[in-house]
Amino acid sequence: MLGYIGSVAVFLVVMIVVLLANSVRIVREYERLVVFRLGRLRAERGPGLVLLWPVLERAVKVGLRTVTMDVPPQDIITKDNVTVKVNAVIYFRVISSTEAVVQVENYLYATSQIAQTTLRSILGQAELDELLSEREKQNQALQQVIDRQTEPWGVKVTAVEVKNVDLPQEMQRAIARQAEAERERRAKVINAEGEYQAAARLAEAAAVLGREPAALQLRYLQTLAEIATENNSTTIFPVPVDFLKAFMTAAERKPV
Repeated sequence: MLGYIGSVAVFLVVMIVVLLANSVRIVREYERLVVFRLGRLRAERGPGLVLLWPVLERAVKVGLRTVTMDVPPQDIITKDNVTVKVNAVIYFRVISSTEAVVQVENYLYATSQIAQTTLRSILGQAELDELLSEREKQNQALQQVIDRQTEPWGVKVTAVEVKNVDLPQEMQRAIARQAEAERERRAKVINAEGEYQAAARLAEAAAVLGREPAALQLRYLQTLAEIATENNSTTIFPVPVDFLKAFMTAAERKPV
C-alpha cells in the first residue's frame, strides 16, 4: 500500500514539474510571444519571464530581428524581349507579431513567394539597359511593391537589392562588341579634337609670323641651328636676299 502511494506521489510530482516547465517561458529582448487561450487570441507578451496557464494557453514565438533572405534566381523576360536570370536579397522584419501569426500561416514562406513573383513582374517591365544601369531605381520599386503587399502581415520590408543579372552568352558578346565600338568612337573623337587644337595653334602661329617678318626669319635661323646640332656635320644652305632685307633696313636706320 505504501509503495502504491509513493508511486502516485512521484507521478504527481513529475506531472507538476512538467506543467510548470510548460507554463514558464523566458522571452528574449528580440522575441515576442503571441498567446492564445482556448484558441482565442489573448495578448502579445514579452520580453522577460512569461507565465502561461497549463493546457489552457498556447504561445507562438516570433522573432523581431531583421531577416536576410536570398531570393532564388528567376528567369525574367525584359521589355525588349531579352531572357535573363536575376537573383536578389531581401531584408525585412516583423513589426507586429500578432498580425504575423494571425494574418498569414507562415510569414517567412509567404514573404519569399511574394518577393519572387514581384521580382519577375517589376523587372520584366524594364529594358535590359535600364536593368543594368538603373539598379537603384529597380531596387526602390521592388522594395515599395513588396512592402505594400506584406504590410497586412505585420512585416516591414526595409530593402531589396538585386545581386546578379546573368545574361546569355550571345548577349554578352553583343554587349562586348558594343562597348568596344564605343571605346573606338571615343578614341577617334579625342584624336580629332587633338588635331583640331593643333591646327588652331598652328594657325595662330602662322598669323603671328605673318604680322612679324623678323620673327619668321629668327625661326628660320633657330631651325638651322637645331639641324646643325643634331647632325654634327657641315650644312650649306642658300640665304635669300629677302631674308637679309630686314637686317639691312635696321642697319640703315641706325644712327652713325
